Amino acid sequence: MHESPIKRRLTRKIRVGNLFVGGDAPITVQTMTNTETCDVAATVAQIQRCVTAGADIVRVSVPSMEAAAAFGQIRKQVPGVPLVADIHFDHRIALAVAEQGVDCLRINPGNIGSDDKVREVVAAARHHGISIRIGVNAGSLEKDLQKKYGEPTGAALLESAMRHIDILDRLNFHEFKVSVKASNVFLTLDAYRLLSAQIDNPLHLGLTEAGVFRSGTVKSAVAMGGLLLNGIGDTLRVSLAAEPEDEVKVGFDILKSLGIRSNGINFIACPSCSRQEFDVIRVMNALEARLEDVRTPMDVSVIGCKVNGPGEAKEADIGVVGALPKSLVYRNGEKSHLIDTNNLVDEIEAMVRAKVADKAAADAKLIIKASAE
Repeated sequence: MHESPIKRRLTRKIRVGNLFVGGDAPITVQTMTNTETCDVAATVAQIQRCVTAGADIVRVSVPSMEAAAAFGQIRKQVPGVPLVADIHFDHRIALAVAEQGVDCLRINPGNIGSDDKVREVVAAARHHGISIRIGVNAGSLEKDLQKKYGEPTGAALLESAMRHIDILDRLNFHEFKVSVKASNVFLTLDAYRLLSAQIDNPLHLGLTEAGVFRSGTVKSAVAMGGLLLNGIGDTLRVSLAAEPEDEVKVGFDILKSLGIRSNGINFIACPSCSRQEFDVIRVMNALEARLEDVRTPMDVSVIGCKVNGPGEAKEADIGVVGALPKSLVYRNGEKSHLIDTNNLVDEIEAMVRAKVADKAAADAKLIIKASAE
């Protein structure tokens, strides 16, 4: 994968479980469960599927004390997975999950009642090493800000966020990240740009209520891509009306497309035309399904003809130039060998898995060598 030219904005580094967010830490990908939290088995199973898909952090809604008790059981069954509890209004729930091993509280200090209640929550977070996410949404702005600005604006979202930030600052608590989400691309861009100029805390990127899978993916990619290109963003969640595992995959695809972070194979394939010498769409769909489990970063180019094929193949870790009856394989930019075009899926899968195994063996040798020194 080509090195990204993007220069990230320098932010404070905070901890979420066993991960860091912000600073020089990799940009993390989050998602949120959509199960009933009190259904512990279903929630645990979904978290595990999200982790398998590559999720770094998983958020769980905790709307009641019953859900808080269930969260404790969930925590025990997914040890090591950084978990965020999504809480609104009731500070007792925050205190309960703090005792249950939560890694981060998604809670707005200004919405949980008196100063004493806020101090209790912050004291618990400090005691247990828990970070906080302030989350401002355009759809739930304070009434006075709605009246002041007339409609959600970047400035309105910024003012709302700063109110919550000021509360934590007064309590000398700095282990927090912030999001200012909207469903509109331009409003989202404006709010995050304004906020990034005001604070050095890590920013959680997102486009709230982005929509169904296809349109939501496009909107999220445009909004988050615009921010990431400017070095803004330390963690992200793609909010789709889809399964949370799909959110994770889209999140990594956004990072991968910008050369920021990869979580598996970066497929390069032609859109197909009458020059193609095999069914590119069928081959790519089959490869994507078969190699979904691969987490090793790798560029794989599959082009259906000799026009653009060689140029793309030379830039990939594994490249295939389509022809009949044999297609030409490139490895690391060099011509390698011919393979049966009628058996492309099996041949390419075998090459990818062999490369993954070779890299794993090389990494193991480095670890052994380092431990011996």
